[in-house]
Amino acid sequence: MLEVTGLSAHYGRAHILDGVALSVGAGEVVVLLGRNGAGKSTTMKAIMGLVPPSGGSLRFLGQEIAGREPFEIARLGLGYVPEERRVFSELTVLENLEVGRKPAPAGARPWTPERLFALFPSLGAMQDRPGGRMSGGEQQMLTIARTLMGNPRLLLLDEPSEGLAPVVVERMADAIRALKAEGLSILLSEQNLHFARAVSDRATIIEKGRIRWDGTMAALMAAAEVREQYLSV
Repeated sequence: MLEVTGLSAHYGRAHILDGVALSVGAGEVVVLLGRNGAGKSTTMKAIMGLVPPSGGSLRFLGQEIAGREPFEIARLGLGYVPEERRVFSELTVLENLEVGRKPAPAGARPWTPERLFALFPSLGAMQDRPGGRMSGGEQQMLTIARTLMGNPRLLLLDEPSEGLAPVVVERMADAIRALKAEGLSILLSEQNLHFARAVSDRATIIEKGRIRWDGTMAALMAAAEVREQYLSV
């Protein structure tokens, strides 16, 4: 569904991404792993058009999306959940969900508030609560739910477990596994290897803007030297 090849990106004169390559298949969960500052979030933003690529190819569902505006990419079926969450603090849970509503593709089962409350029961218990009066974990769930209201074909999740309590991280893992069971493709960036292992089929490791390793999650867990070199703190 998503094929990234030779992706480069700059912030001013700083060269942040250098020849990044990764792919996500239909119904697959792929994790982009790396330490702080490795280039994970920039990769996500470049795919979504929020950071203009300075080179390379980004193909989604067979279409080249490099250079397109973020709203155009979203309309093609890419959903983006930013690290910063960015809920509308004065809007209720239901109102936040309505902001994200877009029609489902022909033949697809649309996401509705009722389906999302089944996926995230805590949101269903606070439908009228303003976003600014929710915990960090609740806001993360709301941001994902709001993005799903756009009925994406592929979901980009940037650091979904960061700053969350362990019990909330487990709930997030359950939700991602449920989304995969629905057939949704997911690319997530993470530092939490335990969380990544619980939800991902494949892993791609990025370090200093370059891809250093790519393979199945099982192969990564068997490669202690790779984890030590690129993921240990």
